[in-house]
Amino acid sequence: MNRHFSVKRSLSIAIIAAVYAVAAWAGFLVFGWAAASMAELWALLLADVVATVITWFFGLVFRNVSVYDPYWSVAPPVMFTAWAVYKDCFTLPVVLLLIAVWYWGIRLTGNWAYTFKGLDHEDWRYTRYRETQSPLVFHLINFFGLNMMPTLLVFACMLPGFGLFDASEAGAASANWLTWLGFIVCLSSATIQLVADTQIHRFRNAHPGQYCNVGLWKHGRHPNYFGEVQMWWGVWLMYASLRGIDWLILAPVAMTALFLFISIPMMERRQLERKPGYAEYRKQTRMLI
Repeated sequence: MNRHFSVKRSLSIAIIAAVYAVAAWAGFLVFGWAAASMAELWALLLADVVATVITWFFGLVFRNVSVYDPYWSVAPPVMFTAWAVYKDCFTLPVVLLLIAVWYWGIRLTGNWAYTFKGLDHEDWRYTRYRETQSPLVFHLINFFGLNMMPTLLVFACMLPGFGLFDASEAGAASANWLTWLGFIVCLSSATIQLVADTQIHRFRNAHPGQYCNVGLWKHGRHPNYFGEVQMWWGVWLMYASLRGIDWLILAPVAMTALFLFISIPMMERRQLERKPGYAEYRKQTRMLI
């Protein structure tokens, strides 16, 4: 990496960090205003939406939808921690949740920073939309599909975590064996992602232009996505350990559906276009595990 690229990349990350600081500040103000007149969880959702709109706006300013990319992994740890402070709730189940989500968030954000090339580089998926759709259609997809939809989906998947706070406040302050199992599932999920991403980065550096079929990638075509899906099942499992099975199981189900029916098919179409031999690898290797 030459010095010019390094400085430009570092400056880009600093700019995005500043954007997120502005978004967090705006969300904090909106929550303080909205919590006085509506249910607290709805106020938090409104704050999340406002923060997303600000992030989307700066994506327009820099003409780069990738400004939103780290929001996926930054928002949950920050919001859960802010909720714990607001509720003054630090029972053992809540502390386990915070540890798990911060570990996952730091790891995933770190991977984003490692692969981020700068504000002059946009993720190929967004560029494809920009190049193949009319300006109006692209901006609709950008706002609703690429920014707001992930925010709402992640917030929905956080609902079991917020339910964990409610269960703790209602008296279920002790972790049971199922709570610990959910915690272990979360930690193992982030670790699977860490190992998978490390393996694919090393492979791509050594074998540019080829598909990765070593390590975890030998046993599954998308071990990083498997870890992501499993993470949200772990959060739900921690909640279910205190409240049992209810409609909130739809949260991890929705996240699983996102990867199975949108993210993975999109990624595999690109791999089939660009990586010789990927079709045979796809036939021989399971999708997730």
